[in-house]
Amino acid sequence: MPHPTPTTGATLTLVSHHLCPYVQRAAIALAEKGVAFERRTVDLAAKPDWFLAMSPLGKVPLLVIRREDGSEAVLFESAVICEYLEDTQTGRPLHPADPLVRAQHRGWMEFGSSILSDLWGFETASDAETYATKRQALTEKFRRVEAALGNGPFFAGEHFSLVDAVFAPIFRYFDVFDTVTPTGVFDGLEKVSAWRAALMQRPSVRTAVAEDYPERLKVFLKDHDAWLLKLAA
Repeated sequence: MPHPTPTTGATLTLVSHHLCPYVQRAAIALAEKGVAFERRTVDLAAKPDWFLAMSPLGKVPLLVIRREDGSEAVLFESAVICEYLEDTQTGRPLHPADPLVRAQHRGWMEFGSSILSDLWGFETASDAETYATKRQALTEKFRRVEAALGNGPFFAGEHFSLVDAVFAPIFRYFDVFDTVTPTGVFDGLEKVSAWRAALMQRPSVRTAVAEDYPERLKVFLKDHDAWLLKLAA
């Protein structure tokens, strides 16, 4: 299978937010591909006009591609950005070569996005009932992940893939939550726990956020009157 044609001469800018897990997916993919890129962070609570002009959905990430002739193209949606990087950049593939397995991986990437939806409800829950409901939803989904995992260390075994890039930001949330109070979401899930630990040691994962990420996430929890913080009180 021939290598994809790299976007030689293009410079890439990843438009980001400090906490966004979807931004982290793209940053991890860029790092895994060994692609140099710039990062521009926006305040989503006060979106600048230039950002709204670029982003049809008003969301991050955006990948701004500046071509050799000075023109620019903008990609939005993390899955699209990751697929573009896979198609255009040299470096180790992050998708399986087999079409069926590749399609299965895309399915698990979508499953990761559904976990993020539950995770939003979990971290912003301000009462015990909502917290318990969202915790149960997360536990059930991670049980499905447990059943799908092999011997590791990554989702597809020895090779880091885009599925890993999707789940690493999810696990990062729990690294911070664990410093507040135990959630118990991964209790009894040995394969998921081992996968989580392996991903957190990956350089691309560790550098996908700034050093102040934990503090920023805790401020977010406080601003949302999170039940998680009340449990720790």
